[in-house]
Amino acid sequence: MLVLRRDQNAGGRLESARNFLQSCSLTDQRTRKVLGGNVMTTHSMLRKLLEPVYQDRPSLKTQLRAAQAQLDRLRTGAWERFPSLIRPHPEHIYLTLTANCNLRCKGCRYGRDFMPGQQMALPMVRDLLDDIKALDFEIVRLYGGEPLVHKQIDEIVEYCTRLRLRSYLTTNGILLKKKIDDLYAAGLRHISIGLYGIGEPYNEYVQRKNRFHQLEEGIAYVRERYGNKVTLTLGWLLMKPTCSIDSVRETWQFAARYNTPIFINLVHYSLPYFTEGEDRELAFTEADRPAINAVIDEFMRLQREQPELLTSSPIVLRSIPDWLVKGPNMRVPCDRHRLIWVGADGTVQMCYVTFKLGNLHEKRLKDMLFTPEHLDAARDSFKLNCPNCHCAYDTRVLGHGPTRRKYMAATWQSPT
Repeated sequence: MLVLRRDQNAGGRLESARNFLQSCSLTDQRTRKVLGGNVMTTHSMLRKLLEPVYQDRPSLKTQLRAAQAQLDRLRTGAWERFPSLIRPHPEHIYLTLTANCNLRCKGCRYGRDFMPGQQMALPMVRDLLDDIKALDFEIVRLYGGEPLVHKQIDEIVEYCTRLRLRSYLTTNGILLKKKIDDLYAAGLRHISIGLYGIGEPYNEYVQRKNRFHQLEEGIAYVRERYGNKVTLTLGWLLMKPTCSIDSVRETWQFAARYNTPIFINLVHYSLPYFTEGEDRELAFTEADRPAINAVIDEFMRLQREQPELLTSSPIVLRSIPDWLVKGPNMRVPCDRHRLIWVGADGTVQMCYVTFKLGNLHEKRLKDMLFTPEHLDAARDSFKLNCPNCHCAYDTRVLGHGPTRRKYMAATWQSPT
């Protein structure tokens, strides 16, 4: 392999990516050929080509994300015109290692009446990770329930590292201080943390005393001990109890204090393991739209001051009120043909909600993918022949031309 200077390498790699994207739009015939091919392999090729460069170049990473969104819009447009071209292209896989949890969040059924007591055994996880490596998945997410209560979580992370899988862990963070040293030694470098408010509102939502203090203590310990060697992201849940300017500002201050960028998660209405509260007290109605708009305006104002603390583009942010109020009436083509979800009981589905493909207790992952059932699931999800949730609302907005243009126009009308 030739070793070039980094600056020269960056230019060449980016030019290769641009040439590839341009080639996808030459003719309908060529576009159909590209979009019907093995896109997962193409993604892997581009990632391996460019990853050594963009890791420490945020502007290049932004350009590549924009280029990916452009390709997504091209593919989505082609699939709307030619549904027969739709294919499953699994890139991300989410592993529910355990249904057990050490919290009792008001909107979550894990650890209670969703797969109670179920947990993936280490041998099954290893076989699954071997298949993931062979199938060249781009991202492996380890979560639950609460993955840090899995007694063999260190060994699972170490096996991911040994296979050189790009993995991250989603946690409530309560056990982070206790577990992070062993996890870091096992190779963990990327963590996302669920955040449901700041201070006492957090404790009320998780229905446990003093848990916010434990969460903050864990995040502070990670930053003190490992600095930015471990990336931390906050998955802040926008629900009725957090829908206020004060909540946004408190969350922003917390994120700035610990250098933890925010991704806005939306209260869910169709996940089998999530509820909107006993009396739907977490959910929104049309009457809440002004309050949601005010929250989004505040996020956009703060983002202009510190763009590194909020991962979503203004276009995506402007779509959030509609996602929350319209629910299943928000008709944007789904891109969950990129996902595989694995439950703690071994269930394998194409998405969080539906499209079951099999069970790991009966067959290996590699034998469930790219089957006629998988193909039907990809086509049905794209056409929203399903509960139509708001999973991946950000990539769906950016990947669908008409929707992107709608909310781009909304950003032009935003307060300055």
